[in-house]
Amino acid sequence: MSASAHCIFCKIVRGEIPAINVYEDEHTLAFMDIQPASPGHTLVIAKAHASSLLDIAESDLLAVAVTTQRIARAVQQALAPDGFRINQFNGAAAGQTVPHYHVHIVPMREGQRIGAHGRAPADRDELKALAARIRDALSP
Repeated sequence: MSASAHCIFCKIVRGEIPAINVYEDEHTLAFMDIQPASPGHTLVIAKAHASSLLDIAESDLLAVAVTTQRIARAVQQALAPDGFRINQFNGAAAGQTVPHYHVHIVPMREGQRIGAHGRAPADRDELKALAARIRDALSP
């Protein structure tokens, strides 16, 4: 069985596991992190399975980068954070918890503790409301 058969993000892409989606195109998917480091924490993934930066196809890497910029602009417009972090981890020692290439967009406020990942699940209704605000801010 392939790695993608057991991958939680591949299951989200295939619709086998629910997610609160923000954006989708042919090559990428953006959705809310269920254990956010801050309100609005969004993940951008390549739809094609690749475990890390070293494994992803160049075309998928470019697609993720373009979508990350687009979503970051929408997060900035919708939530007006003081700044945001773009994180990407490779390998468990570096903090990667899901072996599928993905990028974190983490809105930050002045004085906010800087953590790599959230510690507790977020309220689903809150995530849905944040996702709607971000979707509304996406430019056509």
